[in-house]
Amino acid sequence: MSQTIARDSGQLDTLRVHAADNVRVALKDLPAGSEITDNGQHITLTEAIRHKHKFTLTPLEPGDTVIMYGVTVGRATQPIAQGAAITTDNVEHSTASTAPQAKRGNWQAPDVSHFHGATFDGYHRPDGQVGTANVWLVVPLVFCENRNIEVLRQCVADALGEDPFREYKQLARELLHGDAGESSSPRERLFPNVDGVRFLTHTLGCGGTDGDAQALCQLLAGYICHPNVAGATVLSLGCQKAQIDMIKAAVQARDPKGLRPVHYLEQQASQNETALIRESLTTIFDGLATANQVERAPAPLSKLSIGVECGGSDGFSGLSANPLVGAVIDRLVALGGSGILSEFPELCGVEHELIARCSDDAVAERFSELMEAYQRHAALVGADFSMNPSPGNIRDGLITDAMKSAGAAKKGGDSPVVDVLDYTEPQTRAGLSLLCSPGNDVESTTALAGSGANLIMFTTGLGTPTGNPVTPVLKIASNSALATRMSDIIDFDAGPIIRGEVEIGELADRLLEMCIETASGRYQPRAVTLAQYDFIPWKRGVSL
Repeated sequence: MSQTIARDSGQLDTLRVHAADNVRVALKDLPAGSEITDNGQHITLTEAIRHKHKFTLTPLEPGDTVIMYGVTVGRATQPIAQGAAITTDNVEHSTASTAPQAKRGNWQAPDVSHFHGATFDGYHRPDGQVGTANVWLVVPLVFCENRNIEVLRQCVADALGEDPFREYKQLARELLHGDAGESSSPRERLFPNVDGVRFLTHTLGCGGTDGDAQALCQLLAGYICHPNVAGATVLSLGCQKAQIDMIKAAVQARDPKGLRPVHYLEQQASQNETALIRESLTTIFDGLATANQVERAPAPLSKLSIGVECGGSDGFSGLSANPLVGAVIDRLVALGGSGILSEFPELCGVEHELIARCSDDAVAERFSELMEAYQRHAALVGADFSMNPSPGNIRDGLITDAMKSAGAAKKGGDSPVVDVLDYTEPQTRAGLSLLCSPGNDVESTTALAGSGANLIMFTTGLGTPTGNPVTPVLKIASNSALATRMSDIIDFDAGPIIRGEVEIGELADRLLEMCIETASGRYQPRAVTLAQYDFIPWKRGVSL
């Protein structure tokens, strides 16, 4: 899975990612007739090639495989001349059917001497976990409580004077009335050791399968027992399928000693709505007072678990941002920490690479079983992993799911896979784990936090604002144009890798340092600044 960039002398406009590849990537727009040199071979482009797109190094006939990152990423559906672009018109999704030689025990850990003894300032929990943030969580068991959740959100924001949309409200008043109206300057923080109250809403909890109700309770329990969460207030209607007893059991399985305060309130058992809101607010404010007693203290980097995610990917994501994030994960694993790689539909075509990295046969078999089960489930509804690439992906050079997957898997680095988790299962082993989740950005990010990631690195080539209610999300841009254009949502620029200005290893050290600063509360990610708290559970079943 390691990346070797083949860049001929003077060839700064294109690159071949792996020595076995039969395509090169255009790093800038190239006109037809451009002369390209590859391993001493001179190639003339037969047509204009847009930056981020690929062109052939040899003629291809129908049925011939397209190789990139050293793996099969497609198959020609018609003759393709040497120096021609590969597109959805002449290439279709295809993956290899044979496995490479096993790599178990061959991983060479990166040099992490620079980080030996390094710590981050986190929130130490009674169960031994360490949080990178400190929030109180307010959770609905069913969509019927979403309105009450919103009432509580507005009431708490007003009471604390911590409305994240204060400036936008002032802007609206200015646009409508021509002046700002009443001053709404922020107040002094009442709970300086608390990062806020997070309010979840969702569309599940009733009218679905028993499995979906159980999965929802397991996911919510993962959030309630998350190292970044001090405690929680849970709202139930009463008659829904996701019952209080179900979530209590899920919480107890993760927190058998009951070390985290959780308050359960049922609307149908309350005197009236006012009583429900009053009791809810009381639990929230009492919880904030308790949470405020915990202060940040040094913790080893082994207490970090970083989830990795990509969204709005482009043709550069697999060349810069994704391998950069993978290099950070390798460093963290070498330091005793953990990583979580999710999005199973975006691992299609590199399964054999990942299986070869599994620590033992049981881990490898679990991965194969979950991948095959996911594919069967998709087939039942007439879907296939090959449908994964979005119009934006295709427009910016990711024309097959296998090509997208080969680049997406780079986020997992090269360290051994020590465990494979099904959706909502908590991470329990130090090292790299694979997590079964959809390719949907928010569903997958939601799953990463639910399995215990206390920090998330999110790569993007097109730009996406995704965040998470409990876990800080760092955005890494694959290209500098995006980092400049959308600087309000991007935290880190991997573009210098594309320009050949810096090695991945050097930039990985810088990004790991940013992760430490974020985990210590000294850097606030753009998604947190924007109060981008996305939460979408994965609904595997049907509505009933």
